[in-house]
Amino acid sequence: MKDRPRVALVTGGVRGIGFAIARTLGSRDIRVAILDVASVEDVENAVNNLIEDGIEAKGYVASVTDMDKVSGVVEDLVSHWGAVDILVNNAGITRDALFLRMKDESWNKVLNVNLQGAYHCAKSVLKHMVKKRFGRIINISSVVGVTGNPGQTNYATAKAAVLGFTRSLAREVAGRGVTVNAVAPGFIDTDMTRELSEEVRKTWIDQVPMRRMGSPQEVAETVAFLVSDSAGYITGQTIHVNGGMFMA
Repeated sequence: MKDRPRVALVTGGVRGIGFAIARTLGSRDIRVAILDVASVEDVENAVNNLIEDGIEAKGYVASVTDMDKVSGVVEDLVSHWGAVDILVNNAGITRDALFLRMKDESWNKVLNVNLQGAYHCAKSVLKHMVKKRFGRIINISSVVGVTGNPGQTNYATAKAAVLGFTRSLAREVAGRGVTVNAVAPGFIDTDMTRELSEEVRKTWIDQVPMRRMGSPQEVAETVAFLVSDSAGYITGQTIHVNGGMFMA
């Protein structure tokens, strides 16, 4: 591990929390690859922004729901940079509706991206991590995965399942030098939350003891700690970044 920079794959890395994670890891002398379903132009712009900051970066347009494409991305990274040492499963979507009105398509799509996508990515990188006896997998969950939320049964189910996935996988690979942890953000100031009405945003903020939204950077800094050598004895844990909305 000392002869080259570490390599991180960040899914959903074009904007918001994902891009903040990519930029923060890159600032720690980590090579960063972004995988996103955004347009080629958006992925190229994100990569160029990282490169302008002095970060070695690559970008891939692919869906985490496509196992073949995810595996191809991982093999390409291993070929070019020698490994994938860090995986951040950040890609996620919402399709909100009250359960009785929720369409099957909305249920399936959210679980496919948020849960099945994490499975595809972890499955693709893990054989390389185990072989090298080093790896860091960070799964981005959500506060609603532990509290629940009306209108988000699909999203909350997927994010809760990610926590069980994290703990079980951590037990399986701990002896191989691979740690697996989760970060569960609360109400974070992103493009998605900015689209909410002021009334809805105020309702959410009123539930936060700190009386403010979190920033993508605050989530990114937590991820950066968990992938560092300083966190080498931490695995199977969920770190809550939510201003006190949920206290474990």
